[in-house]
Amino acid sequence: MRPTWTKRRANAIKENGCANSLPVARRPASACRTRSTASSPASDRASPSMLRLSNELKGQSAKIVLVAFDLLYLNGYDLRKLPLIERKTHLKKIIDGSDVQFSDSFEVDDNEMFAHACKVGLEGVVSKVRDSHYQSGRGRDWVKTTCAQRETLTIAGFALDGNDWDGIYLGRRKGDALIYAGKVDHGFDKKSSAELRKRLTPLIRKTQPYAKRIAHKGIWVEPELFAEIEYRAKSAEGKVRHPYFKGLREDL
Repeated sequence: MRPTWTKRRANAIKENGCANSLPVARRPASACRTRSTASSPASDRASPSMLRLSNELKGQSAKIVLVAFDLLYLNGYDLRKLPLIERKTHLKKIIDGSDVQFSDSFEVDDNEMFAHACKVGLEGVVSKVRDSHYQSGRGRDWVKTTCAQRETLTIAGFALDGNDWDGIYLGRRKGDALIYAGKVDHGFDKKSSAELRKRLTPLIRKTQPYAKRIAHKGIWVEPELFAEIEYRAKSAEGKVRHPYFKGLREDL
């Protein structure tokens, strides 16, 4: 029998529309598992966005995948006191043959795994103690390590909050077109923001330099300066996530 997914309010969900649900039941066995959702288009390794997940529910996006990584209850039994490795063994059995993807574990050198995750553009890795019990909230039995990626991006404009510095708008070249790549408002101090504003003011223009207009309000500039940006991941649209300004690229 194929699994039936239900939300907390117990209303059934279509198999192709479970992205924003909490799966709590599978017939004939009942179970509660922890999970995550991911978007997996064949040609895009960018991080999933809530917009893409929302579009998938409307049948307007690429395939998404439900990924299960822990099992808390099964057939009325509380499994939270079992070691993680045992809980995952039970989990793998009950989702085998379904469309749910099992989040496998890798017992490898942590530095090697982290380096590979960052190399292929993932946001990071989660490390867990294999025989740990389940504990709600933060604890010492698991650690999330995020990758820090860098990219040189074009400065398309800047923002002010009143007269106070509020960050810069970024762009990425795609041929001759400049595509919006996000806004960064971290990494500036009083000195760097004042210097950057001084450099950008002579470049102010009336219109956005982007090929496709964005809804944000800003002070737009000629795209002549480049910023070194550190970030954790990119959205499906290519916008940097958790960006941090590292400085101007004076050599370009």
